[in-house]
Amino acid sequence: MDYVAALLPPVVMAAFFTALVVTIVKSQGGPNKAKEDAAVDAAIARAEAATGRPVPPDRPTEA
Repeated sequence: MDYVAALLPPVVMAAFFTALVVTIVKSQGGPNKAKEDAAVDAAIARAEAATGRPVPPDRPTEA
């Protein structure tokens, strides 16, 4: 029975880690992805405007 006590914690941690990764992957995208991306782009644009650094040509500007 010592082997059960030795293997149980790593197996439980692996199961929880797998569930965490699955949850993170499932939460990516979805109907709010465009809104989240727009919010991040706006925050980056505000930060760049505050520092005076130009927007790189490969990054679209806000419309």
